[in-house]
Amino acid sequence: MAAGESTAAAIGKSVQIRGEVKGSEDLLVDGLVEGTITLSDSRLTIGANATVQANVAARDVVILGKLNGDVNATGRVELRSGSQVKGDIRAGRLSIEENAVFSGKVDLIQSSASTERSVSSASQQTAPAEKPGALFGAAN
Repeated sequence: MAAGESTAAAIGKSVQIRGEVKGSEDLLVDGLVEGTITLSDSRLTIGANATVQANVAARDVVILGKLNGDVNATGRVELRSGSQVKGDIRAGRLSIEENAVFSGKVDLIQSSASTERSVSSASQQTAPAEKPGALFGAAN
């Protein structure tokens, strides 16, 4: 575990939770969780020893173990080597390493800020094209 991750709450290998897990801090799950996990503005790490049968929602989700359930992340989802995921993923960004196993659908979403930038830059790019022949040098 890196020095930056030492402040994360942890569910150890021998811990089993059945029900709803909610929080506002980073969480490392290395045991068994069945139910739901909701960490609205935090990072969820599913450790290599973990077995999670839950729908999860967090800012960022990193999976090294087994997850059976849907993932909803406002930021990034990382499926690390050796992970096994069965469920749908909805996230801003997705990273899948070699030897990760995934079965489900993926829906990549854009944040509202990046959508606004895309729309404004697209309208700026199309503005010069309104002049006849602007794109091709107008050699009539």
